[in-house]
Amino acid sequence: MTEINSTASIQTAIAYLRSPQAIRDRCGQLFELACADRLRYFRVDLSQLETTADYVLQVIRETYPNLEVPFHSRWRHFEVGKSPRLEQLKTRLAGLPPRDRAKAKLDLAIISVLLDAGAGSDWNYVEASTGEVFKRSEGLAVASFQMFCDGLFSSSEQALQVDAIALQNLSQTTLEQGFQVNPSNPLIGVEGRVALLQRLGAVLTQHQDLFGRETPRPGNLVDFLQSQSQGETISATTVLNVILTGFSDIWAGRLTLGGINLGDTWTHSALKPDSLSPISHSPSSTFVPFHKLSQWLTYSLLEPLQELGFQITGLTEMTGLPEYRNGGLCVDLGLLQVKNPSILQQPQPVDAEAIVEWRALTVICLDRIADTMRTKLGMTTETLPLVKVLQGGTWTAGRKIAAELRPGGIPPIQIVSDGTVF
Repeated sequence: MTEINSTASIQTAIAYLRSPQAIRDRCGQLFELACADRLRYFRVDLSQLETTADYVLQVIRETYPNLEVPFHSRWRHFEVGKSPRLEQLKTRLAGLPPRDRAKAKLDLAIISVLLDAGAGSDWNYVEASTGEVFKRSEGLAVASFQMFCDGLFSSSEQALQVDAIALQNLSQTTLEQGFQVNPSNPLIGVEGRVALLQRLGAVLTQHQDLFGRETPRPGNLVDFLQSQSQGETISATTVLNVILTGFSDIWAGRLTLGGINLGDTWTHSALKPDSLSPISHSPSSTFVPFHKLSQWLTYSLLEPLQELGFQITGLTEMTGLPEYRNGGLCVDLGLLQVKNPSILQQPQPVDAEAIVEWRALTVICLDRIADTMRTKLGMTTETLPLVKVLQGGTWTAGRKIAAELRPGGIPPIQIVSDGTVF
């Protein structure tokens, strides 16, 4: 990891960098520079905003003609194909108390999201029960769902759980077998995925206040979140903060502040000390947080929490997900314009300034697209929150336009991934 020393309050700085507000602040600064054509790799063409919003609206209406769009979450991927997986899971969990059912669902969602980094275009998964073939996120979802149901993340006879012991003992061979990896079916970042889950197992034992003492497991966050809730109400940003706090140490090779891992946070040299944050004059002024997987995980935990009786607030504070489908949509429709053709020709590392720019501009573009769509539909942030725009939505539209433009539906920009970011 790279240690950055701050002259400001460490705790204040960390709290800020873990907030959706910091994501929008820092991404907004880069967006303003792009609009003024003062960035090296990208510029913004707002004349394409309405066209992009119209394309997304068309995609939404194809799948959700009544505009009743569900949350963008991992649960949508479990629903693909012919198998009634979630009904089967419901049946297996039927005899458990509601809180234990919620814990099992959190276990499943957390492990599956953490395995949801880009699979690459050459990998697929064949579902044994149906013979159906799935690729990319859906394939990773179905594979991790089956591994969960088979008890491969559990050290006890209780198969439908994920626990610290099983994760720490997880082998690369087990994961490769579960994901059907072989020389002719390669999966990007296998070693990184295994290491991530092994670190998760260690972290579960270190944060017993969050994950329990006797059998530390991710799903025990249910107990902690109930202790943090206001009656039956809990904020989405509270869930995000708990995730960022509890899981921060699973991310390898990332920026740290005061010895605390900052996760999906990177740097950009165009950022200078500013007045937007409580750490405006520290070296971390150049930090750009995204927390893509953590926000994706937050969105994926909200549905089991709602089923348990929680009312979710604060959805409007969360940001869009800066990943290659949403970012690819903006590039493919001309809302973001590439200034340096080399980034289209060579795979880029995740910490490259070109990728930081791309992701940052995507965050703000998603806000602009959502606002434009709401104006066209006469809807509000409450009736069409960003989490539904993503699902309906920009992610699906990004995949569709990629399939129309390039063989295999690959994104316009290729990323060198270790299996822990995208």
